[in-house]
Amino acid sequence: MTIALVVLCLSFLLLLNKKKKSKLPPGPRAIPLLGNLHQLDTTDLVKSLKELSNKYGPVFTIYLGSKPHVVLYGYQAVKEALVEQADNFSGRGDFPVVHRFTQGNGIAFSNGEKWKILRRFALTTLRNFGMGKRSIEGRIQEEAHFLLEEFRNTKQTPFDPIFFLSRGVSNVICSIVFGNRFEYDDKKFLALLELINDNFQIMSSAWGTLYNIFPGIMDHLPGPHHRIFRNFKNMKIFVMEQLRKHQETFQPDCPRDLIDCFLTNMQKEKNNPESNFNLDTMVMTTLNLFFGGTETVSTTLRYGILILMKYPHIAEKVHQEINSVIGRNRGPAVEDRSKMPYTDAVIHEIQRFTTIIPLSLPHCVIRDTEFRGYFLPQGTEVIPVLTSVHTDPEKFKEPHTFNPENFLDENNRFKANDAFMPFSSGKRICLGEGLARMELFLFFTTFLQNFTFKPTVHPDVIDLTPSTSGAGNIPPIYKLSVIPR
Repeated sequence: MTIALVVLCLSFLLLLNKKKKSKLPPGPRAIPLLGNLHQLDTTDLVKSLKELSNKYGPVFTIYLGSKPHVVLYGYQAVKEALVEQADNFSGRGDFPVVHRFTQGNGIAFSNGEKWKILRRFALTTLRNFGMGKRSIEGRIQEEAHFLLEEFRNTKQTPFDPIFFLSRGVSNVICSIVFGNRFEYDDKKFLALLELINDNFQIMSSAWGTLYNIFPGIMDHLPGPHHRIFRNFKNMKIFVMEQLRKHQETFQPDCPRDLIDCFLTNMQKEKNNPESNFNLDTMVMTTLNLFFGGTETVSTTLRYGILILMKYPHIAEKVHQEINSVIGRNRGPAVEDRSKMPYTDAVIHEIQRFTTIIPLSLPHCVIRDTEFRGYFLPQGTEVIPVLTSVHTDPEKFKEPHTFNPENFLDENNRFKANDAFMPFSSGKRICLGEGLARMELFLFFTTFLQNFTFKPTVHPDVIDLTPSTSGAGNIPPIYKLSVIPR
């Protein structure tokens, strides 16, 4: 009888412990198969998650289809997860719209030891080829001047800046990855940029959101989401063509760029069947860097130009600071940034206000994790809402208004803010952050040193609302004229 009672008590305690260990944060009631889809606006997930956060707090669970996702809303929750428990939250969550193509290869979408090896390789190689150094600064300055010529050639007639900006930005990463830049009229290069832009648009639309929730169903339904995979296939063809050219002239002792470095590692580990340096990981790593190094920076520039046209008084203050610090007889340099607090604040505010990747890329916990009194089993999907960090009223005054003073102190000196996370945070922070920051400063200041941006409509009617908001915040399509200063 005593033994039976002990067994019963132990069984009860084990049951309680198991129940505790399956405790996810509360959230809205889900319905079979659809999950919480009926409570989400697939054209503006951030808005839906904000409304749910108002009801359930900064940490809550939603079901996308049949799979639970823990949402982190607000600076404190995101910081506690991605920074204070960085290792636990370092996994890459499921992203079906990309996984179908990458199959977990490449830097951005791999996990475990493969991710660590590829990230270490990419960081080392990018640094060796100038990321964060004067050598890449010169490369950005050169590309900025190519863009100036393209702007001048418009002869003050209105134009859409999308492919002007993406050609310039993309050529910077091309010089590191492929060892050379492409001419702006190169048809294959232009076709590649169109593929990247098209994919970013579709992945950020309701079609991309629905595919990420119901990939099995969406595979069998018609729609523009199928273009994503055709586009990826054509991007791969472009990279494979570059690879063949490299293989023809490859010299292991004299690497010219990232592809050569990858080929060197492939050669060293050719007899290792478990090596992470193979053709698939090389193609996906190259495309990860190319896509990330092109679309996010060029989209930020495009959005920033639109903002400066809406607020010409802010643009004029940047013009004045450029005149005072740089003048007109030389081009901008990175070392100027420390003497230009207002310009630096404006660029940071553009990134905060637009939050080009509003939901970050999905995370997951790599082990069973206790978080704020809840238990997240290994593999639990996590959505850090970066827009909620950038609009946290405890960290930014008037967070929904464009205001460079968010990054200035009472003496008008630049003031950093730990809630500034456009590159995410923690162990999955964007490895190109340093390069992107350098590009944004040099491109913006070079443009504004030489031109005034003129909208085709009155500034008061410029709408800054994203045309699409999902995986990315896409600015509205617009035209502008550039007027020489």
